Amino acid sequence: MSTSTRATRVAATREAIITAAERLIAEQGVAAVSNRQISEAAGQGNNTAVGYHFGTKADLVRAVIAKHMDDIERLRIERLERLGPEPALRDWVACFVMPTMDHLGSLGGPTWFARFASQALSDPAMREVIADEAMEAPSLRRVTAGLDACLPHLPADVRAERDDMVRQLAVIVPAAREARIAAGAATARDTWHEAGLGLVDAIVGLLQAEYTELRELPP
Repeated sequence: MSTSTRATRVAATREAIITAAERLIAEQGVAAVSNRQISEAAGQGNNTAVGYHFGTKADLVRAVIAKHMDDIERLRIERLERLGPEPALRDWVACFVMPTMDHLGSLGGPTWFARFASQALSDPAMREVIADEAMEAPSLRRVTAGLDACLPHLPADVRAERDDMVRQLAVIVPAAREARIAAGAATARDTWHEAGLGLVDAIVGLLQAEYTELRELPP
C-alpha cells in the first residue's frame, strides 16, 4: 500500500469516527457512549480504533469541535470585517451568535453539532474542553472587547453573571431547536438564520435589562 493510499484511508477512518461520535454523543450524552460503540458505529472492526486514532475521549470531543470551528471562525471574521466605525451592542451580539447559527444552517440535515455541544457542555469532564476549543477563538476576544465597550455601566459581578447566561443560551437554544427538527416538530422560525436573529434579540435584551444590586450574604 502506498503512503498516499494509507493516508487517505486514515483520513477517511478519522472522519467516520468523528461523524459517529458527533451523532451518538448528541443523542445519548458523553458518559453514555463508549469508545467501542463509536468504533462500531463508524464501521470499524477494531474496537480500539478511537483510542488508536484520537487517544482519549476528550481528544475526540476536541476533534469534533475543531471540525466545525474553522467555518464558524471564518464566518465570524467576515462579520467583524463588515462592522461599521461605531458598532452597537446588537452588532457585537450578532458577531457572537450568528456565525454558529449560519454554520448550522449550511450543514443541511440532519445536524447533530448543536446537541453535541450542549451534551459536552453539560458533562463536567468535558466542560473545559468546550471552553478551550470554542470559547477561546481569536475572533471572540475582539467580540468580548466590543461588548465591554458597550456595557461599561454593568458592575463586574453582574456582567460575569450575564456572560454566563449568554454562554448558556448560545449553546442550549440551538440544541433545543435542533432536537425539535430531529423529532419532526414545528419550530418558531423557518431557518437557522431567522432563529439566530431571535436569539440575538433575546441576548441584547438580557444584557440591557435592569439589574438588582448584589449584596454579600450574611456570615
